[in-house]
Amino acid sequence: MLLKDSRPHYDILDGLRGVAALIVIVYHVFELFPGTPVPHGYLAVDFFFILSGFVIGYAYDGRWDKMTTGGFFKRRLIRLHPMVVMGAVIGAITFLLQGSVQWDGSKVGTGWVMLAMLCAMFMIPSAPGMSREVRGNGEMFPLNGPSWSLFFEYIGNILYALLLRRLPKWALAVLCAVSGVLLAGIAAHDGFLGVGWSFIDGGFWGGLVRMLFPYTAGMLMARVFKPVKIKGSFLLCSVMLLTVALLPAIGGQAWRNGLFEAFCVIVVFPCLVWLGASDTSYGSRTKGVCAFLGDLSYPLYMVHYPIFYLFYSHIGFDGNGVSKTFAEAWPAALLTVAVSLALALVCMRFYDRPVRRYLSSI
Repeated sequence: MLLKDSRPHYDILDGLRGVAALIVIVYHVFELFPGTPVPHGYLAVDFFFILSGFVIGYAYDGRWDKMTTGGFFKRRLIRLHPMVVMGAVIGAITFLLQGSVQWDGSKVGTGWVMLAMLCAMFMIPSAPGMSREVRGNGEMFPLNGPSWSLFFEYIGNILYALLLRRLPKWALAVLCAVSGVLLAGIAAHDGFLGVGWSFIDGGFWGGLVRMLFPYTAGMLMARVFKPVKIKGSFLLCSVMLLTVALLPAIGGQAWRNGLFEAFCVIVVFPCLVWLGASDTSYGSRTKGVCAFLGDLSYPLYMVHYPIFYLFYSHIGFDGNGVSKTFAEAWPAALLTVAVSLALALVCMRFYDRPVRRYLSSI
């Protein structure tokens, strides 16, 4: 039997996690078309990381006298891994439905698809050029691309249990500051922060830094958090998240856009978490909306992309571009979003909750 949570719950942060998941969905609808209206939508993943750091620091920092390292890992696996497995299975199914072909049209044997699924279930990433990198697009997890962030989330959990929780506040602050400088450097060099999903061009180290700063920033915030007086933070923070996603990419020299994205992650997102955690004056309706969005966010994040692979195949994506315009593809886009939402609801209700409940009772 696992140790039960007893501390107050931050409902607003759950709701913001759901808003961020919806932003990811919208970003993936448009990501292959020129002129996307959400050019910074992938920064929602960085918001996930800072939420995770804050929530883990808040929930576990004061509990290590009653909990073992193994118990912590068990809790995190129960929370995260059932949907990792489901995402891998759905990814294999959609890849087979698509015809088992890479983006360049090369046929992939079923055995390699099954191996890719097995590796994804155990969070074993693929490197570009491997036979089990079945889509040929360089993804660490070719059957369910967003699993890359869970790979780094797991690394963050391991670092927390073995090292970060033991650091005094000043040492955690130093690590956070150093990783923030590295994050800004990567963003300025690349012109954006969309790294970590592939091992191409040092993607592992980019993804590690991309996780490490928001993760440690969230943990540091959990240690020093003092609420401010605010009401209506869910709506305010949701609008700010949407604004970050919708602002046009900064043209001209690439480093300017990169530093803007770094500013959002280093300054704006911690402020949103702080504001969201401070608001305790919301009513039952807001609490219900936030609870629903929070429950849906993780299943939605983990099952939507395999469905989007079918959409990308429909619009003729070949690794370089697409053969259809959005004006031609919008009905399929709406259907893809609807199927993703429905599948996430089904998985949440009939798979994720029951499996986690069963595993927690063992």
